[in-house]
Amino acid sequence: MTATLRQTANTVANSMIEGASMASALIGGAAGAYLGYELAPASWSDGTRILLAGAVAVVGAVAIDGLAELVLVPLRRLMRTTSPLRTTRASAPAPAATLDEALAQVVTATEEDAARRAANASFRIDDGDNFLRDQDRWRGYEDGEASFYLAPGVVLHHRAEREEYKHHFTLLTGDGEQPVAITGMEQIRHQLAARAAGLPTVPVTADGDVDGAKADALDDDLTGIHSV
Repeated sequence: MTATLRQTANTVANSMIEGASMASALIGGAAGAYLGYELAPASWSDGTRILLAGAVAVVGAVAIDGLAELVLVPLRRLMRTTSPLRTTRASAPAPAATLDEALAQVVTATEEDAARRAANASFRIDDGDNFLRDQDRWRGYEDGEASFYLAPGVVLHHRAEREEYKHHFTLLTGDGEQPVAITGMEQIRHQLAARAAGLPTVPVTADGDVDGAKADALDDDLTGIHSV
């Protein structure tokens, strides 16, 4: 599917979603008005019954629209994550004329694959979905691993175990410190804040976890530091 067709399909889908939202409100309002007028005592004047019907129509519209949004909100979110800009793919290079040229093409594809794989897997530690998902900031390597530059001398490293569908994120530094296994964004903030404050960082224990007592002490030292 071309980018133009994707954009057209995306526009149509968004229009249908918004149309469904308006239709649900109209249906709820119409049903509320009908029920409000019909259920009002016959002894009431027409004006009173119309006022009641109007009030019930508003309640019905809000209620039905709210129920519809339970379905429409996830659909809107899905359309945003599958927009044409995200799904556009570059054309493949021309067939290689030599083995060396083919190897160079595969190396480039492997690096791009590693960067994309790291960006796609980053939701495991970045639920915000707006920082580590930027593929352009990931650098892929020939071995399938990738790194994300955070600050001078500090990078986030990604390694995948494809057979077991596992993804490992590790904070690496250039100052000789031990790697830190990362499972959440708060750990990255913690480590960067410690470096920015000139405080010692917490090493990783043999089982890959951060020493609990040292982590608690560092948290006390970092009280009041909210960003880097």
